[in-house]
Amino acid sequence: MTPTPEALARLAERAAARAAAFLRAAEPPDPATWEAKGHHDFVTAIDRGAEDRIVETLLRATPEATILAEESAAGGRAGAGLTWIIDPLDGTANFLHRHPAWAVSIGAAVDGELVAGTILHGPTLERATAWHGGGAWIGGQRLAVSTVTDPGRALVGTGFPFKHPEFLPAYLPALGRVLAATSGVRRNGSAALDLLDVARGRFAAFWEMRLAPWDIAAGIVLVREAGGVVTRLDGSDLGVEHAGVIAGNAAMAAWLRETVG
Repeated sequence: MTPTPEALARLAERAAARAAAFLRAAEPPDPATWEAKGHHDFVTAIDRGAEDRIVETLLRATPEATILAEESAAGGRAGAGLTWIIDPLDGTANFLHRHPAWAVSIGAAVDGELVAGTILHGPTLERATAWHGGGAWIGGQRLAVSTVTDPGRALVGTGFPFKHPEFLPAYLPALGRVLAATSGVRRNGSAALDLLDVARGRFAAFWEMRLAPWDIAAGIVLVREAGGVVTRLDGSDLGVEHAGVIAGNAAMAAWLRETVG
């Protein structure tokens, strides 16, 4: 029997805490040892060590689950039953350069539907957790998306397409339009933290041209449970997949779709 969404969220919290403890105790490795897995995209033994600890914790409690994780991509996709979607170190470049914006992100899907997630900010150990029907929380504080609906008063998050330079011809003009119309644009270098900033109302909206499911699974649950929307760039429903992403309160997400489309 699959655990309840809240029970899945609490299990994800435990797994994320174990990975974060490992990462905080680790010394960023020498750049000569970084392994390139894509364009300007690196992985190290530290990423893999964090992922191993998460997977071990989750499978001990839910041995029937499928694992969809960044460094191993075991299982390949979310299907029937329980799937864990794991980013053991979101913001790897930040971590490697000692920039304090990285997180552990774990989402859970049941029969392909996202139902729970947690994002743990490694440098501070601040943890945000959400589950279907239960809201999004940091400790005892319930999260809610921004109430700003005027773009001129909005702070908007984005992610640069550094892994996909083929998107730059479309992205750069869109960035210019958003910059000209809003009170500012910010980039964390971690999509998990970007979506958390939407869920907690720091960003009125966020967009990125393409993200992987492990980048966004937990953040999708957080934003939706905080009263926001998360869609593909064209406004269609977003699930456990590789896709472009728009998130925000309903009004700002709609504005952003029109502006960057």
